[in-house]
This record gives sequence, structure tokens and C-alpha cells, in this order.
Amino acid sequence: MLVAVAAILAFFMLPLPRYIEGPGEADDLKAFVTMPHHQDKQKGKFMITSVTVAQARPVSYLYAKLKSYYSIEPASSVTGGASNATYDKVQDFYMQSAINESIYTAYKAAKRPVTRKYLGIYVLSVAANSPFKGHLAVGDTVTKVNGHHFNSMTGYQHYIQRQKVHQKLTVTYRHQGKTKKTTAKLMKLSTGKAGIGITLTDNVKVQAKPKVTVDPGNIGGPSGGLMFSLQIYQQLTGENLRHGRKIAGTGTVDSHGNVGEIGGIDKKVIAAKRAGATIFFAPYVKPTKTVLKYEENHQTNYQLAKKTAKKNAPNMKVVPVRSFKDALHYLQTHPKS
Repeated sequence: MLVAVAAILAFFMLPLPRYIEGPGEADDLKAFVTMPHHQDKQKGKFMITSVTVAQARPVSYLYAKLKSYYSIEPASSVTGGASNATYDKVQDFYMQSAINESIYTAYKAAKRPVTRKYLGIYVLSVAANSPFKGHLAVGDTVTKVNGHHFNSMTGYQHYIQRQKVHQKLTVTYRHQGKTKKTTAKLMKLSTGKAGIGITLTDNVKVQAKPKVTVDPGNIGGPSGGLMFSLQIYQQLTGENLRHGRKIAGTGTVDSHGNVGEIGGIDKKVIAAKRAGATIFFAPYVKPTKTVLKYEENHQTNYQLAKKTAKKNAPNMKVVPVRSFKDALHYLQTHPKS
């Protein structure tokens, strides 16, 4: 009997060196966005969809094997080999960045006052062989190199790559609210050019009038950009885009309003279906010839979303979008679909 009890407990509780990714929630964005004197009183919902990630147990591993929209992943593919604290920090930054770009996109589309200030490059990771390891850390923002500030990530990259390998470079950066400097020799990248050995992305600050506050709760990552933009735009303008419908979707959004692809879209379609969504916006980025050459069975986000919906949510309309304007135009011209 003890052996049987131990086996049952192990089946439900024994942690495995894998993670299970599956459908998360589809949350009403009215609860996330606050804009004084611009309440969302229209019927229906814009919903942000998520993917749930949990360490595998034998029971969840077996369940994931039986469901096509669940996936079993090694820890390295989920966290990139980073610690949980570092992974969470990066995901939080991605979310804040998505919120900033969403505000900028919505306010620009509504022709309301908004500014976008470039702060520098955010450090996502530091290579083990980077000369700056031990100085720069995940979460720091590089503001200058050799005293030069640039207004884009590519500006920094081009400047650094024009320097010589092993040449000294002084980096000015913000660490936990304090400005610091460090100097080290540039390393040789796999491209043969000089580099500092970090993974980076843009860090921007957006200010808008009227003021808007977005609280994403425990959701991380950049994929809510498009849906945040739609919610902010509707509250800002008062335009009735939903007409009582439950509308879900996913996709990043940049400062130009372009929508980018994300991971786990099949799982997000299931989450949207469970929440009663009738429309789902899916990013569509036309694959290049190189991608098609090396990925024989490549599927765009839109193709995978449509395939998943056809099988699991046949009454939900999957709409391909390349930009925020595409989604806005669809809602303005399809008030009853």
C-alpha cells in the first residue's frame, strides 16, 4: 500500500526536467487600463491572451502528450538558461516596453499629444566571455559609449562595430537608478566585428496627454502590444470599436505600429475560445525566401492560428494583421462580424 501511495504521489507531484506550455487566460483589458475622464463604457471586451508555463509533473506530461495545443519544452528553451529571477526581470521589461509602444501607437493614431524619449539600450543578457561581465548586468541601460549617446539600438551597434577588436571602450550605464562607467576591451564577435558581448533591446520612455496608466498584473512579455493599443485607442477616442463583441488577439507592436509575431499562438487561440471570443487578431509577417528555404514546414502566426481555430474554435473569426491600422480598419469596417 505504501508503494502504491508513493507511486500515486509521484505521478501527481514529482517535478520533471521539462516545462509544459499550454493555454493561459484571456483577460478583459478594461481592468488593466486607467485613463481619468476616459472610462470605457462600451459593451464587449478587448482581451489579452497568455500562455501558461509550469514545470512538468508525470500527470501534466501525459496530458500534454495527448493535447496538440500543449507543448513540452526543456528549461533552456523557456528561460534561455537564465535564473528565474533574471527571466522574470526580462519578461517584466518586455511588458513595460510593449505598454510604452502601445501608448505611443494609440495616441499617434488618435492624433493626441505623445512623446517618445530614447533612454538607451537595455541589457537582456551578458555573454559568459564578455569583457564587461561583472560590470554590466541584466536590467542595466547603456546610455553612452565613449561619451556618445545614440537615439536607436542600431546607432550603438554601428558605432561599436566600427571600432577595432581589443580596443578599449568606455560604457556609461544606469544600474539600479545610479549612473556608472566601466571600461574594457572589445571582444571579437562571431561576425568578426567588435562587440561588447551583450544581448540588447531599446529602452524608451513615453509621455502622453491625457495621462494613461497600464497595470499588467502578473503578465509578462511583449506580445500584448496590439491589444493594449486597441484598448487605449478606444478609451482615448470614445469610438465604439467592439459593438458588444469579445475580441481577442496577440502580437507585438513597434513605434511605427507594425505588428510582430509571437510564440504560442495556438495556445492563445484556445484561451480566447474558452473566454468566448468571436474575433481573434493574429500577426501576419510574410516569410522571406530564406526562411522558406530552411524551414520546409514554416507556418506564419496567422496560418497556425487559423488552423487551430478551424479544429478547436470553428465559430471564431481569425483576422490577419500586419499593423495596428489593419486591426483598427477591420473593426471600423466590420461592426457586426
